[in-house]
Amino acid sequence: MVNRRLADFVATKAMWLVTVCVATIVLLMGLGLLLKSWPILQTHSLGELLFSSAWRPSKEQFGFFPFIMGTLWVTILAGAITLPVGILSALYLAEYAHRRVRAVAKPLIDLLAGIPPVVYGVWGLLALSIGGIGIGFNVLAGAIVLAVMVIPVVTAVSEEVFRTVPKEVKEASLSLGATKWETAKNVVIRSSLPGVAAAAILGFSRAFGETMAVLMVVGNIARVPSSVLDPAYPLPALIANNYGEMMSIPLYDSALLFAALIPFVVIMVFNILARMVLARIQQR
Repeated sequence: MVNRRLADFVATKAMWLVTVCVATIVLLMGLGLLLKSWPILQTHSLGELLFSSAWRPSKEQFGFFPFIMGTLWVTILAGAITLPVGILSALYLAEYAHRRVRAVAKPLIDLLAGIPPVVYGVWGLLALSIGGIGIGFNVLAGAIVLAVMVIPVVTAVSEEVFRTVPKEVKEASLSLGATKWETAKNVVIRSSLPGVAAAAILGFSRAFGETMAVLMVVGNIARVPSSVLDPAYPLPALIANNYGEMMSIPLYDSALLFAALIPFVVIMVFNILARMVLARIQQR
């Protein structure tokens, strides 16, 4: 009995320590980015950095607005493609697919989720931009590549969530005269909203910070897109293309780390707000 209590105490403290370490790493990352970004924040106002379109590092003009808008265009369009495809695919696998179909589809989905981003980038380059469809280097190409990357993650998580809905609840809905689709829509999806929202958050976070795949197909031109067929230059691509080069230019290093701080803060705030929404949904 004493040994079991001791083991339980040690396990509890170990898990608490791991949790604290993870939270500390996140805080240290944010603090490190803020400290490295501080020189440019001292010489340029936040409004100038976020809303100016002038990007001339040699003249100490660091306007991040085109890069922020490029990131938002690609991420939002990718999300618009990902969510309906991923959620409906998960619903099919959980509620409609034969077990043999599910046994084949699930390993393939897991395989797609584990493919390195650069492979998706090469595929997008060959199939979308310069070959295959030939739509060029633009927001649409980047969003399609991101969506193909994120759909397996959203599908896998959502499918597991849908399968946790008790069978008795679904049978009760069917016994009251509801069709299979009405049960899936009004019972399965509604009961699983927190989990589906968590899957969407996970997909959004990956899409917002993705670098290599988008960098290869989005065009990398520093101007604000006006349509999905215009090129863009997301923040992660800016950092990947320029960090380590031109460091002799004053404040250039600080500017690029500020570019890293922006998605860090956005994803952090988005996750906090999403958790608040999830808590409210669960209370309801």
